[in-house]
Amino acid sequence: MNRLEAMSTLLTAADAGSLSAASRKLGVPLATVSRRVSDLETYLRAKLLIRTSRRLELTEAGRSYIAACREILEQVEYAERLASGEYMTPKGDIVVTAPIVFGRLHVLPVITEFLDAYPDINVRLVQTDRVANFTEDRVDIALRIGPLPDSGLLASRLGEVSRVVCASPDYLARHAPAPERPGDLTHHRCITFNGLFAPDRWTFQDGKKTETARINSRLIVSTAEAAIDAAASGLGITRVLSYQIADAIKDGTLKLILEPYTPDPWPVNIVYASQGLVPLKTRAFIDFATDRLRRRLAMLPNL
Repeated sequence: MNRLEAMSTLLTAADAGSLSAASRKLGVPLATVSRRVSDLETYLRAKLLIRTSRRLELTEAGRSYIAACREILEQVEYAERLASGEYMTPKGDIVVTAPIVFGRLHVLPVITEFLDAYPDINVRLVQTDRVANFTEDRVDIALRIGPLPDSGLLASRLGEVSRVVCASPDYLARHAPAPERPGDLTHHRCITFNGLFAPDRWTFQDGKKTETARINSRLIVSTAEAAIDAAASGLGITRVLSYQIADAIKDGTLKLILEPYTPDPWPVNIVYASQGLVPLKTRAFIDFATDRLRRRLAMLPNL
């Protein structure tokens, strides 16, 4: 029996809640997972798990052993990283996640510079508007827009962006008068980016008071780029983040509306895990990207 392998399997089963879930997560047959756990229990002469019809229950011995396993496996991982030089020289692979449009417009250019400066580091950029889980998705660094929940992660603030409402000049001319208050949106066609805002209501700031406006979503899309393209074509009014339409506002393709009711801006942060010693490859990227992304955000027009 490979004890480290068995300990890792047991830990995965306990975290996943069942042997079958551990089987799927590890990519090994259910019989293999069951055998590893059984072999470990036989070796220890102790019952670690109680297998119920719905999920696994840990025995008292199982709970204490799982805690020890977690600590041991973390120490083994640290030792392997240390031996490979990950904490001595900046080299290896890192995974960075960013929102789709922000990743394309701002993170990718910084990564290109970073790869030229650090030839021994490879980067995988995952562009998604879903909030990635650092453990499950094996993420090293994340760029996040919006309020951060309380967590064990560390964050450095890069700047802020606003939630803005816009439409093409052609649409506003064909559907005059343009909305002057959030409630006026009821009489207009709207385009909703489903990953960011609700399809039936938008919230605004009227002084210290929050105002909710009902909207009529004629089109619901899954990316901000699609919402912007549809608005630019004259289909209707959309709401996106200020950095996403900076160029369109500058060249006149889109026009801001309802500016006096713009809610408080959202922060932009670079986020990374705080447990243990941060690998040099991760620290190198954070140090390299932070100032550059701050400058890029500071240069955006104040929409």
